[in-house]
Amino acid sequence: MSRSPQERRERDSEEEGEEEAVASVTHAVGLGRGTGGPTSSRPRLSAEAVWPEHFVEAVAAQVAIDAARNGGRLAAAPAIVTVFQVCATWRAVSRSELLWKDLAGRIWSRPRSSLPSWRDEFVRLHRTAANFRVRRSAYSRLLPPSAVLSCRRLTLSDRHLAAGFRDGSVRLFDLPAGRPVATYRADPHRDRLGRFSQAVSGVVLLVEPDERLAFASQDGDIHVVSLDVSGTARRAHAGNLVEDGTLVDFTGDDRRWVGLFAGVPGRSWHIWDAATEQLVYVGGTLTDPDAVLGWHMLTDLSGPVVGRVRVAEPGVAVGCTTSSMEVVDLDDTVTTLNRLDLQHGSAVDSVDACEGRVMVVNSRGLAKVHDVLTLQEICRFRTPRRAEQEQEQQQQRAVGVEGCMNWGYALVCAARRFRVWDATTGEYLYSFRETIGEPAAVAASDRYVGAWADDTGLHLWDFGAL
Repeated sequence: MSRSPQERRERDSEEEGEEEAVASVTHAVGLGRGTGGPTSSRPRLSAEAVWPEHFVEAVAAQVAIDAARNGGRLAAAPAIVTVFQVCATWRAVSRSELLWKDLAGRIWSRPRSSLPSWRDEFVRLHRTAANFRVRRSAYSRLLPPSAVLSCRRLTLSDRHLAAGFRDGSVRLFDLPAGRPVATYRADPHRDRLGRFSQAVSGVVLLVEPDERLAFASQDGDIHVVSLDVSGTARRAHAGNLVEDGTLVDFTGDDRRWVGLFAGVPGRSWHIWDAATEQLVYVGGTLTDPDAVLGWHMLTDLSGPVVGRVRVAEPGVAVGCTTSSMEVVDLDDTVTTLNRLDLQHGSAVDSVDACEGRVMVVNSRGLAKVHDVLTLQEICRFRTPRRAEQEQEQQQQRAVGVEGCMNWGYALVCAARRFRVWDATTGEYLYSFRETIGEPAAVAASDRYVGAWADDTGLHLWDFGAL
């Protein structure tokens, strides 16, 4: 169980420790350039020249991976520092790009490098994660509030933030500068059914084979934009409300796009091939009990959130409603892997998934992080309650709660402020210094956190800037 925020003290000592760890790994990756011997506290191997380089690399990698498995990913850097201090031969391995590429992939789940060197990429990832751990970030506001704008979806990549709005537009910002790049809109002349049929229900930033942006609206239309060239949005798929119902959420990656529909029985899941943009599967009953709510979303967006869908790991998606959670294999067979009934219901707007874990907050404010494939509980923690029942009755609505996850942390925005927990242990870490108001959309990556509140606008926290 996590400790309450009142019981937590300021983490000054931990910040100092993380700074030392960052300095250690930064120093370690440069040790191979020196020629000095080991420190006096480290024994020299008598036959160091006999050890093949590939063997030393394997030992170094295994030491780092074991440390990450036992002590968390931030423990990998100090462990590999120890390996490089054994002797001059072992220090020379620190120059191996293959080693750093392997460690970046196996420890940080990083398939590609944003920097010229994998060694520098590993240092960047460690530094960013350490910043996340101790609340060290640069804050900025990208958009002021507007009476005509209401954001419904946010998504982040290494280079961009995309925000989808109720009027059907998507605004793109470059990162880390936060400069607005473009605004994209769906076809305004297409016949609509319902006032909010064009409202954005999901945005996906794609990297391969080229940089693209795909966004979907509640009527089921999917539009695609190439970020390499300027131009208008191209409709890749025309929705059919009568046959499918309302598209309540849309997500995906470079392999698959996934839509969660509500309104027509037996058609909850829609899956597209991201490369060919072809619909490859329709089926499922996850949202069948919420069909009426799905139809109401076309004319009223103030009601309960019907459902959320997330790609939890390559080839696996998890969908969640107020009453149940379902895990689906996205491969050619498209089978249901697991299903869980939620005893106390879920706050659907606080559902998110990342790297094989899914977080859901129930109606009592208890958050649970599950393993996606087995749906077994990994950890739990208590979030601030939405509001007192009397206040909800007076306002005739629930106070907003939004949650998101990245590789190691669970973030819940409630009571006007973000709070952060360790997603593997449930340990409460800290709250953001900035208050933003009642959240309407949030998102997190390994470096950035974005949030929109109708009364304060669009906010960004960059944990890799410092």
